[in-house]
Amino acid sequence: MAVNAEQETAGLISPGNCTVVTEFMFLAFPTRLGLQALHFTGISLVFAATVAGNLLILVAIQGDTRLHTPMYLFLEGLSVIELSYVATIFPQMLVNALQERKSITFGGCGAQMFFFIGLGSSDCFLLVAMAYDRYVAICRPLHYTRLMTRQLCLGLVAASLALGGLLSLQIAVLIFRLPFCGSNMVNHFLCDVNQVLKLASTDTHSEAMAQFIASVLVVALPFLLICVSYIYIINTILSIHSAEGRRRTFQTCSSHLMVVLLQYSSCGLVYLHPKGSWSDKLDQLISLGYIFGSPIFNPLIYSLRNKELKEAIAKVIRR
Repeated sequence: MAVNAEQETAGLISPGNCTVVTEFMFLAFPTRLGLQALHFTGISLVFAATVAGNLLILVAIQGDTRLHTPMYLFLEGLSVIELSYVATIFPQMLVNALQERKSITFGGCGAQMFFFIGLGSSDCFLLVAMAYDRYVAICRPLHYTRLMTRQLCLGLVAASLALGGLLSLQIAVLIFRLPFCGSNMVNHFLCDVNQVLKLASTDTHSEAMAQFIASVLVVALPFLLICVSYIYIINTILSIHSAEGRRRTFQTCSSHLMVVLLQYSSCGLVYLHPKGSWSDKLDQLISLGYIFGSPIFNPLIYSLRNKELKEAIAKVIRR
């Protein structure tokens, strides 16, 4: 059967009665030239700021022996995840921001979803490890060096990456084994799970349930563990007699707490809200806050609220 030229251009091929999707088209990108340039500039600035901020943190930590501690090792892991995240997600967004056809191949969509979910999940898991580090440092300070060994810290970072990768692989395989015969218009800036699932030409109830369970495992459960850690931390801080001692102790975990609130609030709004409770446009706006906000604000929060790290970064810049 001859392939219809219009369908082939749209990334659709029809063998028999099934119009097979070969690529996906993004609808959320602006089409007006002025807005395209503005969108491209915004993504470029976030991309550059994220790369520069996280590279500065990595170089500063490596170059200052005072920062060779478990807390900063976890921060290095967080920076590596953020750099990997923007390196695998943002280039495709930059290309689509300017080109006329806002598209991605079928396989490229699967790869984008894998990295988007995997690195975002690893971020969430690593924040739990960082909460445990703060718990041991504040609640069990005499045992800190014995418990938080370098081997354990490296193992927790590796476990965060492995769990995130395993989970994202299962979700990506689960979704992209479905038949996609018909529309290939994704109402988003990237291959978001919820939007891609809507395009499958079969019942997706079980896949949607699996995605929701995965979201609970990545967002709700880790957040609960972090809350338990901070209950013990706050209880210990309140038992300190000196007001200055309480302030200084709390200051050691304030940056982590701010990042946790930013990360989990945005993830929870995107993936744990009831289906159909708000419009696709609102979902896109909240997703943008997560996609752009976390990578750029995480290094900013840690560098601005940490005196030792600020001094180390200042040394790097002066060099």
